[in-house]
Amino acid sequence: MPIAVDIDVMLARRKMSVGELAERVGITPANLAVLKNGRAKAVRFATLAALCEALDCQPGDLLRWEAEDAGGDTDAEREAAASAEAS
Repeated sequence: MPIAVDIDVMLARRKMSVGELAERVGITPANLAVLKNGRAKAVRFATLAALCEALDCQPGDLLRWEAEDAGGDTDAEREAAASAEAS
């Protein structure tokens, strides 16, 4: 998917656990994990706003667009594949 989710980056910067963030936002840790791991198909603006408030950040700190190549791979997926081949 061309939209990458960087919730884990902001969690690390804020030294906050997934459980703590889920509690502050008012969603289950399981649903937060779905968002964090990029498996969500959508996110409500209210949830995005609550995430931004809890993490003291902007939506662009949590979401970013990555270009896809003709095969459907994103930049990050291509980098991960190249890294795995080099190992």
